Order: sequence, then structure tokens, then C-alpha cells
Amino acid sequence: MATIQVRNLTFTYPLADKPALQNIDLTIEQASFTVLCGKSGCGKSTFLRQLKKNMTPYGQRQGQVLYDGEEVEQLEDRLSVTEIGFVQQNPDHQLVTDKVWHELAFGLESLGLEQAAIRRRVAEMASFFDMQTWFRKGVAELSGGQKQLLNLASVMVMQPKVLILDEPTSQLDPIAAEEFLKVVHKINRELGTTVIISEHRLEDLFPMADRVVVMDEGKVIACDSPRRIAGFLAEGKQPHPMFYGLPSVMKIYAGCTAGSDAIEKGESPLTIREGRLWLEKVLGMPREGTLQQEDGLGPDQGLNQESSPIAISAKQVWFQYEKGAEPVLRDFHLQVRKGELFCLLGGNGVGKSTALKVIAGIRKPQRGEILVNSLKVNKENSKALLGKGLAMVPQNPQALFTEITVEEELLEALYYERAADQEKAQRVAEMLEMMEISHLRKSHPYDLSGGEQQRLALGKILLLKPGVLLLDEPTKGLDPFFKITLAGIFQKLKSQGVTILMVSHDIEFCAAYGDRCAMFFDGDVVSVDQSKAFFAGNSFYTTTANRMVRQWNRKLITWEEVCQWVEQVMTHNERKQ
Repeated sequence: MATIQVRNLTFTYPLADKPALQNIDLTIEQASFTVLCGKSGCGKSTFLRQLKKNMTPYGQRQGQVLYDGEEVEQLEDRLSVTEIGFVQQNPDHQLVTDKVWHELAFGLESLGLEQAAIRRRVAEMASFFDMQTWFRKGVAELSGGQKQLLNLASVMVMQPKVLILDEPTSQLDPIAAEEFLKVVHKINRELGTTVIISEHRLEDLFPMADRVVVMDEGKVIACDSPRRIAGFLAEGKQPHPMFYGLPSVMKIYAGCTAGSDAIEKGESPLTIREGRLWLEKVLGMPREGTLQQEDGLGPDQGLNQESSPIAISAKQVWFQYEKGAEPVLRDFHLQVRKGELFCLLGGNGVGKSTALKVIAGIRKPQRGEILVNSLKVNKENSKALLGKGLAMVPQNPQALFTEITVEEELLEALYYERAADQEKAQRVAEMLEMMEISHLRKSHPYDLSGGEQQRLALGKILLLKPGVLLLDEPTKGLDPFFKITLAGIFQKLKSQGVTILMVSHDIEFCAAYGDRCAMFFDGDVVSVDQSKAFFAGNSFYTTTANRMVRQWNRKLITWEEVCQWVEQVMTHNERKQ
């Protein structure tokens, strides 16, 4: 039975050159789990907002959106609020009260339920979400993952029949994101709630999904089971760009089957376990460790020490936000070489962002010394540091926005430069093109999607021509396609001698493009190495490709390396026969 039916839906924002959604026909079955994916700006958020009455954006709409056979626009307000739940991208945007238990009760109180009913529902939901240990905490005390779980619980306490989630894990670390998605899957499986979720992080979602909907430029280009989506996107001489956003297991399968006639084609594996079993069958179930030792199979990058000078140095740094509070940085040490991309990884709340702020001079440490290009970071040297090109893109890109259009936002970065207006306009146009937001030049920065805001903030800082660039979660909210572009931008900056220190939860990006990576834990760096050696030595903080093949070859980090290795192994086995 269909819960939601979308018929020939077209939607255009005011003053827009073309529709954001075009002729969409889609049916969402009752109790199903549907994943919506596609490039940033392809219309995913716009589409999801069409499914809930009070979230529908202003603009011209044609076609129908039906919930249980009734137009969404015509639903009674109380019915729309209770039966269709919506979780937004930013955990802070949906919170309205000061305490966890207040947040859970707020919606029910607004509906006028009796106190006994409210207490029962709140207690039941807190138990379902295992929130007992932080039930009476202040909202401000919660981690990002806890805030997003609270948002989800506050929606589920209304007992909705449909749950819509718009990139809910984009600001969470891998562990928190995995736990959050497990809860969403549990809601679908145990409560029978229909789930529609938009995400760029697909590794964990595809095994949960009944159907995957792929969008491109406001249109639905594919709607099928997750196992068949990879085959559709990989068809032709050149794969569809969305192929590169698929889980690594599926890319490995598609890459290997496309490159070899000896490998039998079928439906793609979805999980690491399925991928390992498939590889065991393909490779003839070799004993652990044999393949990486024979004939030099598997690439092995050397760990040569760089001779570049140190651009960033932190020694014995201690920092606490309040007197008497637990230190956030504990004897923090770090060295970043000039012209390298250094990635700092770790869970939420361990001090990564604080470390960046201290290096940038935004926060003053109680003890220790920080040098940037041999200049001590302190208030007295703040102008000199800016002169040496120290710049930072914060985790929240909106912190950099002061103007009313994207174009003016970029021009503001050049305000103090002595250059002709024509030259400034040319540089802004080039940056708009580099960040792939030229079509948004007249848009308000706050009207952009999360990924587009991230690109605008980065573009604004790059116009300052920094020599040392500090980035806090720069890939957050970005689609897989722009990440490839961003890697190219980073490579160009490095070739110009720019030093990049990046705090990130994006393991796949760091593994593919980072020069060195470090694990940050309990206020300090606990391990640091070349990216390949770093991820090969980790069990959880490593790539999907590495976890899939590590029993044979721990050196392989990216899905492309695995495909090349499988091809080498197949050739090697054929020669032996």
C-alpha cells in the first residue's frame, strides 16, 4: 500500500531560471526504507520539503503530493504534525528548549495532551533511545550525536507514520553517525515507520534500504533496489557521476566485474561481509596473508621522511575553557610540514576543533607554545600572522557570512585589497566557477544548501591567498563529486607551498588525498603516520576498502587500489594454471 504518491511534481523557486524539481513521479510504500541520493543542489532537500505541509518552500508548484490519498497541502495541521515527522540537517536548528526532557515533552504539550499521557510517552521514548543517563542534562551539554538523537526522539514521541530525514548525519563523526542510522533502521524495522532519508554517506544506508532513488538536476533518474543501482550507474563507457558516491563495496564489485570477463556478474554485494565472501569466491579463497607476499602483489608506498620545513608547531599545549574545568588539550604536540595536507581525525568532543582555534589564535592556551611559520601565535603577533597568510574556515560556515548575496560575500574578502574593481570582479568570477556556485551568485548565503555554504566559505577564505590554511570539517555536507574537485584544489594549493591542516571525520577523503594523518584522543595526538600506513594500522578508523581486503592485503586503502590488486591477482592465478 502506498503511503506517499508523487505525481508529475514540478517546483520552481521565485525568480529562478529553471525548476528545482521536474516532472517527478514516485511512490513510497508503507513501512518501506527509501534512500534519496544525488549531487548537492540536485533537489533532494527541496523534494523532501514537499512531503510535509509546514516545511514546503515558497514557490510555484505543479502536480500532486498525496499522503494516504489526500493532498499534503490540504492535510489538517494536527494530522500533518503528528503523522509526518521531519529531522533536519543541522542538530541545533530543531532544538527549542533548554533540557532534554523538556525537548521530548514540548511537542506533546503543544498538542494539549494530558500530563499522564505525556509522561508515559516521554518515558517510553527515552527508554527506546537509551537516553536515561542524559535525560536531565542541558541541551547545551550534549554532543552532536546526542543532539541529533534528541531531535529524532522528539519527532518519534509524536508517533509519526512517516519519518523524513534530510542529511541527518552530515555533521556527525563516523561512530555517532553509525549509531544514529542504526536507530533509524530500528525504528523502521520494529515500529513499521516509513523512512525516507537523504544522505551523501551511503556506506551504512544501502544495506538498510528497500529502494534507492537517485536524483540529478531536479529529476529522478533511477529508482530500484540498492543491489541493482550500481549496475545502472556503471553502464556505458563512462560511469554516471553518482557512481563515485556509492559505497566502496559496490564500486569495487562494479570496477572488478567491468574490468574482467573471468568474473561472473550478478547483483552487487552491499556489506563488507558480503564483499569478503564474494572476493573469497573470486580469488579462490586463499589463505590469509599469502597474496600480499607473492610476486610483489599489492602496491606499497614507502614512508620517506619529508625534508620540508615545519610550518605549524605545537609544544606542550594545555587549554581549558573555564578555571577548574577539565583540560580540553593535554600536553598537545603537533608538527605540520610546509606544503602538506595534514589530516587530524578522532571522535566528537576530543579537542580537535579546539586545537585548530588555539593554533589560529582564536583561543589562548594556559601553557605551551605554538609557532606558525616560526612566528609565535599570540595577540601581539596577530597582524603579522595574518600577513603570513594564516586563515581558518570554521566548522559552521555561516560564521563567515556578512553579506546578502554570494557574489557580495566573496567581494567582501577583497575589501582591503588595492586592486581595480574589474580585477576584483574577475577574481570573484573565477572563484565562483572554481567552487561550482556561479549559478548562485545572486542567492542569499543562508538560502544555500549545507554543502554549497561550505563551498562559499572556502572560496571566501581562498581569495585571501592564505599560506597556512586551517580547515574544520571542510568536506561536511559536500557531495562525492565536489570532493574530487576539492582534492584537485588542495593539490594546486600544495604545489604553491600552501600548508593545509584539516580536522575531519571523512576517512575516505583523508585516506585518498591526505599526506599524513593523525589520531586525536583525550586532548592530544596519539598516533601519526603517512596516510597509507596510518589507515592500514587502524581497525575502525580505516576505509571500507581496507576492512574488506585486510585479511589478504592490509596495504590497500582505496577502492581503486583494490580493483587493481584483484586484476593483478587474477592475472597471477591465470599464469600459475
